[in-house]
Amino acid sequence: MNTATAAPITLSAAFIKEVEQTVTPHWGELGWVTYKRTYARWLPDQQRTEEWPETVQRVVEGNINLDPRLQGDTVSDQLRAELTQEAQRLFKLIYGLSATPSGRNLWISGTNYQHRNGDALNNCWFIAVRPQAYGDSHIIPDYLQPDQKAVSMPYSFMFDQLMKGGGVGFSVVPTNVAQIPAVDRSIDLTILIDENSQSYADSVALGAVNKADWLATHELQGARYYELPDTREGWVLANANLIDAHFDQTNPTDANRVVLDMSNIRPKDAPIKGFGGTASGPMPLIEMLFDINQILNAKQGHRLTSVDCTDLGNLIGKTVVAGNVRRSAELALGGADDDAFITMKQDKKQLYHHRWASNNSVAVDSEFDHYGPIADAIAQNGEPGIVNLELSRHYGRMADGYQAGIDDAVEGTNPCGEISLSNGEPCNLFEVFPGVAEQQGWQLEDAFELGTRFAKRVTFSDYDWEVSRKAIQKNRRIGISMSGIQDWILDTFKTRVVTGFNEVKDPETGKLVAQPIYNQAAVKQVDALYHAVVAADQAYSDDLGCQPSIKHTTVKPSGTVAKLAGVSEGMHFHYAGYLIQRIRFQESDPLLPALAACGYHIEPDVYTKNTMCVEFPVKAANADDPNFASAGNVSIAEQFATQAFLQTYWSDNAVSCTVTFQPNEAGEIADLLTQYRHTTKSTSLLPYSGSGFKQAPKEPIDVQTYQAKRAEITGDVAQVFDQQNNHHDQKDIELVDQSDCAGGACPIR
Repeated sequence: MNTATAAPITLSAAFIKEVEQTVTPHWGELGWVTYKRTYARWLPDQQRTEEWPETVQRVVEGNINLDPRLQGDTVSDQLRAELTQEAQRLFKLIYGLSATPSGRNLWISGTNYQHRNGDALNNCWFIAVRPQAYGDSHIIPDYLQPDQKAVSMPYSFMFDQLMKGGGVGFSVVPTNVAQIPAVDRSIDLTILIDENSQSYADSVALGAVNKADWLATHELQGARYYELPDTREGWVLANANLIDAHFDQTNPTDANRVVLDMSNIRPKDAPIKGFGGTASGPMPLIEMLFDINQILNAKQGHRLTSVDCTDLGNLIGKTVVAGNVRRSAELALGGADDDAFITMKQDKKQLYHHRWASNNSVAVDSEFDHYGPIADAIAQNGEPGIVNLELSRHYGRMADGYQAGIDDAVEGTNPCGEISLSNGEPCNLFEVFPGVAEQQGWQLEDAFELGTRFAKRVTFSDYDWEVSRKAIQKNRRIGISMSGIQDWILDTFKTRVVTGFNEVKDPETGKLVAQPIYNQAAVKQVDALYHAVVAADQAYSDDLGCQPSIKHTTVKPSGTVAKLAGVSEGMHFHYAGYLIQRIRFQESDPLLPALAACGYHIEPDVYTKNTMCVEFPVKAANADDPNFASAGNVSIAEQFATQAFLQTYWSDNAVSCTVTFQPNEAGEIADLLTQYRHTTKSTSLLPYSGSGFKQAPKEPIDVQTYQAKRAEITGDVAQVFDQQNNHHDQKDIELVDQSDCAGGACPIR
C-alpha cells in the first residue's frame, strides 16, 4: 500500500515524553550552559529559546527527511515505518549525548534556513584560488557568462560560505596563483551612501560619499555601477564587481571606475532573520572594499603573489567576523618553499589588521625533507601547519596501504585539517562519544551506523554552488568521527593507546627514531568500528542507489560539541586534570543571574565591553587515574604517535590534531615531522600555554583549588534558570564567542 502524499517523517510527542522519562542526557560540567547559549534557537512565536528535546527533535526530523526516497509523490508505508524507527533511534542517541552531529547541524538542521540554504548544514569548505567559472550557481555577476572564468569566483564562494557560518580552506599554492593573470588596470572606487541612511555618518567617516551630491556632479556612464540589495548575495556581488573590474577579460566595458551604492543595507544592530544575530551595517564591507582595491591597484601590470591572494581572503574573513553571530574560520594553504607565505605573519602591522583571520599551512609530499625552517617558524608562532596532499590522494587509512588515485582530486583541506577536500567540496561530520554510548547501553557499531546514515543524508541537501554539487555527487564524502577518545581508551583498555616506544632505524634517513608500540586491543576495536562504518555506508548507498562514499571516517577537533557531553576533545588530551574554564557572555544574557545564584564567579571581561567572564571549575574524566595524561605533561612524541595510530587504523580522511609542545621540546619538531611523513596527512602545533594572561580561556589548577571552587557552587544552573524565568528565558541574545573546534582554531558554530 502507498500513501497518497509524501508527508514528512515526524516524532510523536508521546515518544519524546517516553525518552525524557527513560534517558538522562550525559551533560558535562559545562554541557547544559554551553547548549543553552550556543545551540538553543530562539522561537519567536513563543518568545523563548528551545529546550534540549526540542532541539534534538528539530535536528533529527530535519535530517531524516533528507532521505531522497521521501522526495517523490508516493512513499511506501514500509519505508515510512523504517525511517520513523530510525528517527526514534537517532533521537535517543543524540538526546542522551552518546553522539551528536556537527555544531552546524545542531544549529541549522530542521530550520527554514536549511531549506533555503542547504550549504549551511556543512561546517567547512575548500576552494582553490584560481580563475574559475561560476556555472549554475545561486550567485553569478551579470557581466559574466556562466562558463566564463573569473578571478572573483573563489573569493565569492569564500565570502558566501563564511557568511553562512561555514569555515573555508583555500589554496594559494604556486600552481594556482600562477593561473591568475596580471592586474590590467587601476580602479577608482566610489562608495555611495544616502544621507537618510542610519549608517551615513559612520560610512562617510570610512570614505563613502553623499549619494545625491556625487550623482549631481558625476556621470555613471562608463563606470561599473552596482546598487547593493540588502542581502548576503549583495555583499558578495559588490566584491566580485570590484575584483573583476581590474582584469580586462571580466571588464567588457573597459570601465576604470566602480561605483557601489550601500544605501539599502540595513543599519547596525538590525536583526538578521534566518541565520540569526544582528547586522553590522555596511561599515565593515566599505572598509574591506577600499582595502582590497588598494591591494589590486598596487599590482597593476604585475601578477598577484600568494601573499596578495591570502590577504584578499583574510580581509573577507575579517569582514565576516564583524557580523556578530557569524564567525570566520580560514585556512590558507601555500607552498612549502614559499618563504614569503611562510613568514607573512611576521609583519605585525598586517597581522593585527587582517592576517590573523586565517591559520596558515603548507602543502608537502612524502619526499619533502626541508622541515628545519618550518619547524623554526612553528616554534616561534605555531605556524605553519603541514598538509600532505600526496598521502590524501593515494591513501585511505594507512593500514589499507597505497591505493593509487583513490582520492585523486584532493587539493586541500578544511580549516581544522581533518578532511582532505577537492575543489568546492565541504566536510560533512558526525561524531560518536564511544565511552558515553557504552554507558548508555549502545552497541558501538549501532551508534556509528546511525551516524553514518545521518551524514549520508546531508549529501542530498540542496547546494547553492555548481562546483560543490559536482564534488558532492561524485564523492559523497562523509566524516564519521569519535570524540572523548582519550577518556574511552583509558576506561576501556586501562592504558593509553601508546604503551611505549622501540628504537629503530629509519630506512630512508638512517636516523634512529622512536617507533610507537600500540595497545593491540585498542587496535582491534578501532579497526572493527571502521569496518562497521564502511559496511553501513555500503548498505545505505545500495538502498539509495548512489555511490558509496569515497571516504568515511575522521577525527574532528570538536570543542563546543565535546563540552556538551563533557568529554575530551577529539583525539586531544584534556588540557589539564583540573582547570578553570572561562566562558564569556553578553552582559544581558539571562543565564548570568542563574549562574550568579549558583555561586559561579563572574567578573567583567577585561578585553571586551558589555561582556562578562564566568569561571567554571572542571575536573577531567580519569584525572585521578595514574595513567592519565594532559596536554600540559604528555610528550610531543606521544601526541604524534597517537595521531598516527588514528590515521592508521581509524581515519580514511585525516585526523585533526594540534600537538602542544613545551619550550624544551621545540628541537624535536623537525625530526618528528620527518618521522611521520609517510603516515600523517595533516598536523599543526602550538606551544602549550597555561595561565600566561588574564582571564585565559583555560587555566590549570591543582586539586585543592578545584575542590575549593566547587564547594562555592551551591545549585543546579538549569533548575535555578527555570525558577528565575518561569521555565523559559524571554530574551533572544547574541553569542560572544564559541567554537566547534578545540583550541579555537576553527570557530564554527
